[in-house]
Amino acid sequence: AISASGPAWAHARLVSASPARDAVGSSPAAIRLTFSERLVAAFSSFEVINAAGVALPVRVVVSEDGLTLTGAPSRRLAAGVYSVNWAIASTDGHRMTGSYRFTVR
Repeated sequence: AISASGPAWAHARLVSASPARDAVGSSPAAIRLTFSERLVAAFSSFEVINAAGVALPVRVVVSEDGLTLTGAPSRRLAAGVYSVNWAIASTDGHRMTGSYRFTVR
């Protein structure tokens, strides 16, 4: 008999983000992305892109439980729209990518 632990199509997905998708607010001290499955730190990160298409320096770390990526921008974000582009690898070997936007007032 063949058995599998969980459905084969289940992949890590973004379950929460701070700032949230389409949020409007002040410059965040940190950006946090939490996923449904543990991440492989060496293959998981995100970048923050400003409206001019420039990637801003962010040092990203994976939480101890392996579910959350956190990055603090190196300086306060100016007013404008920012994209967060993430790329992760879950412990089952699947690589996933995604993006969302938020606005700093």
